[in-house]
This record gives sequence, structure tokens and C-alpha cells, in this order.
Amino acid sequence: MSMERGSRKVKAARTYDASGRQARAREQRANALDAAQSLFLENGYVATTVESISRAAGVSTATIYKTYGGKAGLARQLCQRALEGAGPVPAETRSNALRSGADPRHVMEGWGRLTAEVSPRISPLVLLLRAAAQSDAEAAALYDEIDNARLKRMADNARFLVDAGHLRAGLTVRDARDVLWLCSAPELYELCILRRRWPLSKFSRFITDTMVAALL
Repeated sequence: MSMERGSRKVKAARTYDASGRQARAREQRANALDAAQSLFLENGYVATTVESISRAAGVSTATIYKTYGGKAGLARQLCQRALEGAGPVPAETRSNALRSGADPRHVMEGWGRLTAEVSPRISPLVLLLRAAAQSDAEAAALYDEIDNARLKRMADNARFLVDAGHLRAGLTVRDARDVLWLCSAPELYELCILRRRWPLSKFSRFITDTMVAALL
């Protein structure tokens, strides 16, 4: 009987619920990202240090380096989070779902709405990296990485338009890619929203109208 009780105690001691530890780790990661975004946008990428992010987030610098590898890793993760847009379904997934529609105008209206949704999240970060690229090699590399990924994504959308027979006669995949790349550029967001103070609804309509007029 005593051996049986001892065995139950050993088994109980070995039972461990890691959910609390995992929740704390997720909270620390989120705090680090939120603090990094706030400090980057307030002070600039170059002037912001990992130490200042650590203090603002209430996590150790070792945790930040281990999780993200430093400032560039934080910025990359912020950009990835921004590109997901709002809601539980990532914006790219919703964009792909639009391709199932037969009406190309409907597709482009959806792309216009998604651009207006994602741009306020991603464009300030990309513009931040563009400014930092003048003096920071990691920021320059990340800026190029994000810009090239956007160009590749727009080329994929352009191929869909060609394969579906939606493009106006005489236009190529390259033509469509460049129009879509322009319409999704952070510089366009900077001009229309940050400088001219357009509402997002007007920005969305402008993007849609531009794509329809240039491509269909």
C-alpha cells in the first residue's frame, strides 16, 4: 500500500502544465513587438536600441535577441504582422480567395479594400526602413527584401489576370505587375494619406479605379 502511494506521488510530481509558461512567453513576444513599433515610429529605426525596447517592453535584452535576433528581426516580424491585416484571416489569403470570382472589377474592388486595410499597418514601417537604409545596412537589406516580396506578389496577381483573360489587349504580365506594384506602394500611401490627408475610403476607390482603368 505504501509503495502504491509513493508511486502516485512520483507520477503527480512529474505532471507539468506548460500552458502558463507558454502564455507568458507569447505575452513577452507581443510586448516586445509593440514596444519596438512604438519606439521605431517615434524615434526612428537607427536611434532606437534593443536596450530601449527591452525597458519599454519589460523583457530582457537576452530574450529579444534570442527570439528576434535584434532590431532587424523585430522589424521583419512587425512587417509580417502588419501584412496580415485585420481579423483572423490573413489579408493574402483573402486576396487569393477573390480570384475565384468571375468579375474582374469585383476582384479589383477587393484588392482596393485590402490595400486600404493593410497600408496603414505596413506603409509606415516600410517608409521607416527606407529612411534608415541610408545609414544602416540591415535596414537596407530588409527594405529590399520587403520590396522584392511585394513585387513578386504583384507579379503573381498579374499572371492571374492574364491567365483569366482579364487584361486589356496588348498588355503583358510585366505591364500589369508594374501597375499593381505602383498601386500597393508605400509611397502612394505616403502621398495620398499622410500628405494629402485622404480618407481611407477615397484611397481605396482611387486604387480600384486606377487598376480598372489601366488594366481592364
